[in-house]
Amino acid sequence: MKKILLLLAVLSVSGLVNTLLAQKVSEDFKKLDWLEGSWTRTNTKPDRSAHEKWQKISSSEWVGLGVNMKGSDTAFVEKLKLVIKEDHIYYVADIVENKEPVYFKFTSITNDGFVCENPQHDFPKKITYKKDGEKIKATISGDGKSIDYLFEKK
Repeated sequence: MKKILLLLAVLSVSGLVNTLLAQKVSEDFKKLDWLEGSWTRTNTKPDRSAHEKWQKISSSEWVGLGVNMKGSDTAFVEKLKLVIKEDHIYYVADIVENKEPVYFKFTSITNDGFVCENPQHDFPKKITYKKDGEKIKATISGDGKSIDYLFEKK
């Protein structure tokens, strides 16, 4: 009988912990609301342009699209998502060159930025977004290499 009561107590505490974790993740996900809208890249090479567009589609998912142009030709397209999966937030990048979308787990989130990482990915291993007013600095990095993308809200 004591073993059954102990098991029930452990299961109750475990359920409470899972509920609290899910609530925290949901609250953290709301911190991403600043990302909504269209962002134009300001540090492109001459004859190039780029933008990202983000839209919140539910309380657990954002969709984004990154497009790089060379003149009037599309040079690169990246389908993006921010999703809650298994009580964690992920940045998901889907590009033609990869067989499947790549998941980067959030390791840090504040009211004006986030960091997500996937140490097993070739490059990047880390993605950082930092908002400053109507601007964003997005940085991809890994293995000693780092690239900054500067955006302004349209």
